[in-house]
Amino acid sequence: MATKPSFLIDTNVLAYAYDRSEPAKQAQALALLDRVVGVSALSTQVLGELFIVLTRKLPRPFPPKIAKERVENYLRAWPVLPVTPLIVHEAVRGVAEHGFSYWDAQIWATARLNQIPIVLSEDFSHGRFVEGVRFLNPFTPGVELPV
Repeated sequence: MATKPSFLIDTNVLAYAYDRSEPAKQAQALALLDRVVGVSALSTQVLGELFIVLTRKLPRPFPPKIAKERVENYLRAWPVLPVTPLIVHEAVRGVAEHGFSYWDAQIWATARLNQIPIVLSEDFSHGRFVEGVRFLNPFTPGVELPV
């Protein structure tokens, strides 16, 4: 990616793209991903969680081989940010100082330390702003993304 990403995509956005039991959210997720490809990043945490969702948590899970292919496609096509020791340290601070769950704090820390201003997720309070990172729920009716 030539420019710095504007968005960090959380697992739930990716997961809805594959969830046939939620057709409205599936359509929204697919349209959103098309819209933000090239200006977004993923993290190693998100891709690991996606594999678990695809193989265990969807109403009709994918076989591991197919889920592996989906994850590999993201690895090839999107910038993927690693979870580093500094991100773990910052995530622990996010739990202590901001009341995040650990896994949500790790998403926040990845965005913050990589200077990504917006996390797209339905797991945070829509519009919340914490230390330079804004959380937007792309499934909120009428939400406008600065793309």
